Amino acid sequence: MDFEAARRIMVDSQIRPNDVSDPTIVAAFLKVPREAFVPGDQKSVAYAEQEIMTSPGRALWLPRDFSKLLKSLEPKPSDFGLVIGAGAGYEAAILSELIETAIGLEEEDALVSDASDRLAELGIDSAVMVQGHLVDGLADQGPFDVILINGMVETVPDAWLDQLSEGGRLAVVVQSQDGLGSSRLYQRAGDTVSYRTVFEAAPPKFKSFNAPQGFVF
Repeated sequence: MDFEAARRIMVDSQIRPNDVSDPTIVAAFLKVPREAFVPGDQKSVAYAEQEIMTSPGRALWLPRDFSKLLKSLEPKPSDFGLVIGAGAGYEAAILSELIETAIGLEEEDALVSDASDRLAELGIDSAVMVQGHLVDGLADQGPFDVILINGMVETVPDAWLDQLSEGGRLAVVVQSQDGLGSSRLYQRAGDTVSYRTVFEAAPPKFKSFNAPQGFVF
């Protein structure tokens, strides 16, 4: 299979038509080999318009949804970033093409080890994987200019927002009680963190961030 051609088709049919045309973002999707981050038996559909499970509880999003969330962050070359729930490492790899350094946070040592090996094999040295509790973020490495949450949640922990630098942005999809999801872009200004809704999406969910029963949005 010609993966390079499939990558171009993905960009031209799934990313550009959804208002993601920034040359640097497009170049990142064209450069990073998505097939390297999916299980062997699914490489033939690596560029299909579908979500792909990479490990229990982790998946590659639809290219449309991920690219739009990434665009909302407005990443800059000087930014220092964090991907929470980095899974196989694809999202950290893409983000690292747009900023100075991207750290991928995962809870299981095996996921961290596998993703680290994969990034090394691809020669991606501006993305690194570390182990820790997702709910805690990575305070000892922060603050961060950009934080990307790689799964839909019902609640956004304060710890994540507390780790934003001045002007820092956090992108996440939050699920409502009716099961629908809305992407939010949080931004810090002084002691205040506010958000705006960007687009509707329902990517794979982080079940560990369910809202308490009776919670009302």
